[in-house]
Amino acid sequence: MTLHWTTKPFEALTLAELYALLQLRSEVFVVEQTCAFQDIDGHDQSAYHLLGYTAAGELAAYARLFEAGRSYDQASIGRVVTSPRHRGAGLGRELLRQAIGQCEALFGVQPIKIGAQQYLRAFYESFGFVADDEGYLEDGIPHVHMVRP
Repeated sequence: MTLHWTTKPFEALTLAELYALLQLRSEVFVVEQTCAFQDIDGHDQSAYHLLGYTAAGELAAYARLFEAGRSYDQASIGRVVTSPRHRGAGLGRELLRQAIGQCEALFGVQPIKIGAQQYLRAFYESFGFVADDEGYLEDGIPHVHMVRP
């Protein structure tokens, strides 16, 4: 499946785009993962939003991108999510390739840090990310900080 990708700062998002990204994040992080947490965390306004749309205009993949000093000392990628309706088509890999590429285009080539769900550690390692701690619990879900040098 081929997606149309766009990256926008918060101020450039349309109301429909904002609604779609919040709906997708809620669908996966709150409902699917049965995790009650504050997804709208006050950081969206300082992020760039990477949106991947199907030919029919449905948001199928999303991530938010931060310059160094916003979430971590390094540039960072967060809220990495694909729609359950489009899984199994390699969108997760394409989303991460796009996210890394957009971080480099926006902020220059530099280390990128993420807070990854532990079960996805091998996935992120396949992109060059390396764990830099023993792991931690976030909202009851095991996570690990990882850096791509």
